[in-house]
Amino acid sequence: MTTATTSRSDRRISPVFVGILAVTAVTGWATWTGFAAQPGLAVFLFVTAAWIVSLCLHEYAHARTALHSGDISVGAKGYLTLNPMKYTHALLSIVLPVLFVIMGGIGLPGGAVFIERGRIKGRWRHSLISAAGPLTNVLFAAVCTAPFWLHALDGVPRDFRFALAFLALLQVTAAILNFLPVPGLDGYGVIEPWLSYKIKRQVEPFAPFGLLFVFALLWVPSINTAFFDVIDSILRSLGIGDFSTYCGQELYRFWQGTNEFCSISP
Repeated sequence: MTTATTSRSDRRISPVFVGILAVTAVTGWATWTGFAAQPGLAVFLFVTAAWIVSLCLHEYAHARTALHSGDISVGAKGYLTLNPMKYTHALLSIVLPVLFVIMGGIGLPGGAVFIERGRIKGRWRHSLISAAGPLTNVLFAAVCTAPFWLHALDGVPRDFRFALAFLALLQVTAAILNFLPVPGLDGYGVIEPWLSYKIKRQVEPFAPFGLLFVFALLWVPSINTAFFDVIDSILRSLGIGDFSTYCGQELYRFWQGTNEFCSISP
């Protein structure tokens, strides 16, 4: 194990992350004001950039919690800079989740930061480290849905409202999927410290395939329908109707052309 300690430079926010935030802000402004010549392109860039921001914060939450739990190596690995290129699997952590959003409109979790678990003592700390990531998605979802359940939508432009609804859907799906007790996902990481050594050894070989297993299950029509029925119920309870999430996804997929149905406000 490394003996690296964290320094101020290890915690300095990466210019890469600042750039992603800037894209989120600019395209969010363009979506709000209608400044963009192609509203769908602005929505696509806004939602994608905001989704990447949430992925970075998800992994940062894991790393930050691990740091305070005893793993001082996370700083030297660059995990505290919010730079997505520093993750163990940048492809899994960023590229694949974005592709899943484009293909299926679902916030499927990505890769992970590498935590030196041997440095951490106590089962509760191990569980909290795993839970920190999806709890960040829950917080992000609360922020995205706040204008809806607070009934503060007066003056919010239609396209921005649709984009926010679709982004909320991504955060809710990410939180639920991450909390599934499937090997390789955070939900399993929460319960793993409390399992017997024998069970952990039996489950360990399946961990690399957990995400693929979940993705394959979601292709089963009956499971997919049941899953999104749950998601829709949660979003409706937060004031977001099917119309808003549907039109948000339609705007996001700007390359498919304009959907006239969504041009009529509900």
